[in-house]
Order: sequence, then C-alpha cells, then structure tokens
Amino acid sequence: MKKIYLFTILISIFYSCNQKNNSNTEIIFHDTHEPKKVNAPFSDAVQAGNLYFLSGQVGMNHTTRKLVDGGIEAETKQTLENIKAVLEHHNMNMNDVVKCTVILSDINDFTAFNKVYKTYFPNKPARTTFAAKGLAVGAKIEIECVAARTK
Repeated sequence: MKKIYLFTILISIFYSCNQKNNSNTEIIFHDTHEPKKVNAPFSDAVQAGNLYFLSGQVGMNHTTRKLVDGGIEAETKQTLENIKAVLEHHNMNMNDVVKCTVILSDINDFTAFNKVYKTYFPNKPARTTFAAKGLAVGAKIEIECVAARTK
C-alpha cells in the first residue's frame, strides 16, 4: 500500500511539473491603424495570447468620420467593413471571428441587420444581440468581436 501511495505522489508531482503555465499570457494593447484615432481613449484591438478583443465599431466611414447614409443595412455593412479593416491590420479575416456582440438602437431592425450580417460570417460565430437606447454618434448599430489567430 505504501508503494502505491508513493507512486501516486511521484506521478502527481511529475504531472504538475510538466504542465504549461498559461497564467503568463502576454497582453498587448495594439495601436490603431487609423491616424485620426491615435488619441482615442481605447485600443482598436487588445491581444491576449491568440485572442484579439476588438473594440466596438459603428457604421462610420473612417475617411469622412461620419455615419454612412442609408439606414440600418448601410450602417451594418460599413460596421462590418470597419471590423474587416481592423482584422486585416492584424493579418486576420472574418473567418477568424469567434464571437460577436451586436447592439442595435432599435430591435425592430434585427431582420434587416441580420440579412447583411450573415453575408459576412459564413462560419457563424457565437453572437449576442440586444437593443439599447442611444448608441455613440447616433449610430443604429455597434458590433464588437473576439477573433482567434489560428496561424
């Protein structure tokens, strides 16, 4: 019995010594790819290991710094193009997105938003969608994402 007990302890010690320590994941607050947002009080993307947490994007044309015209469908398309640009800046694409949080200013826009959204995400990442009153800059939609670098 003593030998079994000793063997179990030795195996436990060996196993625990060979485990990778994931608690030392480096966190990187990436600079923006947009010169006009250099002084923004947030990062476009924060990296923790192979995960990238993207700040929320709205349907703003980054050249004019104004919301696009055309309602929820146009804003959704621009929002997703903005996400795509952030991902491309980090050598990723929409297929790397694993989770989205979608905030609509009006839940009645859900069907129109979803029609555009599904054309960008054939992999169907996990998603949460809800409505909130008063999005930044009067936007009809805001989307934030988590992406995983697999390469």
